[in-house]
Amino acid sequence: MDFLISVLFFLFSLIFCLSRNISVLAALAIGTVSFSITALHRGYGIKSVVLMLLRGVKKSFTLIPIFALIGIITGIWRASGTISFFVYYGTLIMNPNYFILFAFLISCTVSFALGTSFGTVGTIGVVLIVLARGGGVNINAAAGAIISGAFFGDRCSPTSSSANLVATVTGTDLYGNVKRMMITGVVPFAATVIFYIYLSKNNPISITDRTLLNEIEAHFNLSYVTVLPALIIFALALLRKNVKISMSFSIAAAFFICLLIQKMKLKDVLYTMIFGFQMQSDNMLSGIISGGGLLSMFGVSLIIMTASSFSGIFEETGMLNEIQEILKKMSYKAGLYLTTAFTSLVMSAFCCNQTLPILLTHQLMNKLYKEKGLTDEDLAIDLENTAVMTPELFPWSIAIAVPLATLSAAPTSILYAVYLYLVPLINIVRLPALNKKTAL
Repeated sequence: MDFLISVLFFLFSLIFCLSRNISVLAALAIGTVSFSITALHRGYGIKSVVLMLLRGVKKSFTLIPIFALIGIITGIWRASGTISFFVYYGTLIMNPNYFILFAFLISCTVSFALGTSFGTVGTIGVVLIVLARGGGVNINAAAGAIISGAFFGDRCSPTSSSANLVATVTGTDLYGNVKRMMITGVVPFAATVIFYIYLSKNNPISITDRTLLNEIEAHFNLSYVTVLPALIIFALALLRKNVKISMSFSIAAAFFICLLIQKMKLKDVLYTMIFGFQMQSDNMLSGIISGGGLLSMFGVSLIIMTASSFSGIFEETGMLNEIQEILKKMSYKAGLYLTTAFTSLVMSAFCCNQTLPILLTHQLMNKLYKEKGLTDEDLAIDLENTAVMTPELFPWSIAIAVPLATLSAAPTSILYAVYLYLVPLINIVRLPALNKKTAL
């Protein structure tokens, strides 16, 4: 009963914070206090509880340098013209008769390079939605295609914070996970492409306004050299180099491009790496290109560190045992994958973001996977196919609310973001093979 009270208190805190536009970090802090009090109520000493929290937080430390590099990349790629290159030439090569399809494919490319859904929607996504509005395209369909593409990279890019989070909490190899995500994502990707080809036939676009492209051309040197930082990420990913090394080399290349190609001053480049790229507010590109920087990841890092503190208490107090028993019985009837998908859906509906469903679903399902003789890699790919994708299905979740607001699109756009639910749905066909391994 004490655990249930703590959970309810935590959930009410989340709902209150979201309804009042208060940082979810406040709710997580309240949750930490609530679960700590529960542990104290069960007879654990203050020192023991503090050590549990610290051991949980320690698990997130390996992510902090990666998040710092992701923040720097998202800022310096803006300044170097790398993102502008994708936006400019991606728009130019677009076939007007297949606008919806190209919106998806271009968003996939940018999101895989950037590794962030918010960054993708806030750059190429804004440009595409402006073109859609001016060209008479169904806005919901266009927004759905952009969001699908944005979360393609958010799921499987080596520079994605969610991919790195899953690899860290499961103790698996990032590039091994990326490979498995590509394999399990082939059919959903192909089905999504077919769907958007069909939608494109009824939504051709007439691109007549080149204002945004002209602004990009006027403010950035769009030399082919500017795409080098992205190519470095792609190449080193194929070579399976450590992601921190890949991002460091990419940052170095973008650093020199800023100085030599974009003619920025050294102090401005350093400022961009820390505080993000800034353009004058009266410039129409300001809302599209500005952003990123080391400090942009500070809040995310705090959220993950605070949420990770739960795991230390959960593991050492056995608070989740009763829930795990229920899920265990469910897994015998439905299988582990469907149980994982159900758990991630419930967590996503209540937690209203992407980080907590990943951490909590892992916490609840980890023991069950081990009992069934499955590997950490099995759990990692199931998390990628469920907990990473399901938060975006709930309009009140930050994971989808921010992209929708950025695109000024209605929640009905989620219906057109078919990649989000085709990934978890189509991977249900893995169940027969999985059940053979778990029917012991």
